[in-house]
Amino acid sequence: MTEPAVRPHDRARAEMAERTWRNLRVLLLERGDRRREATEALGMSFFRIKALRRIAAAPEPMTLRDLADLLLTDRPYTTLVVDDLVGRGLVERSPNPADRRSKLVTATEAGRAAAAKAERILDTPPPSLYGLPADELAVLDRVTARLIADE
Repeated sequence: MTEPAVRPHDRARAEMAERTWRNLRVLLLERGDRRREATEALGMSFFRIKALRRIAAAPEPMTLRDLADLLLTDRPYTTLVVDDLVGRGLVERSPNPADRRSKLVTATEAGRAAAAKAERILDTPPPSLYGLPADELAVLDRVTARLIADE
């Protein structure tokens, strides 16, 4: 991955962006990483939790191909992950009426409950956010909302 070109007069701004990103990484991936908590609570890898969350959130049953595309992984690995989720009783496979060669995947009631539990864990902010003054939290809220909207 190449670094973005930075004009010399933008160097201070680039350094501030890099420092901000490092701080966000520490906050999210070290101090506020809820992935470990979710994996321990559900007894499965975070990738399986991610797959389950995608399946449970889908408005309709999805094909393994669609799931693989969403997860940015290959289809054989997606099949292994879904096999494991089926074995745990969290998802079900059914024939795809539009294409006999493919299967549709849906979350079971237990799968939707497990996905909801994962969402509750993952949505819990790091304790340091609760300690911010309201005006600083409002600024952070505006900035992060803007960063997400720009994607």
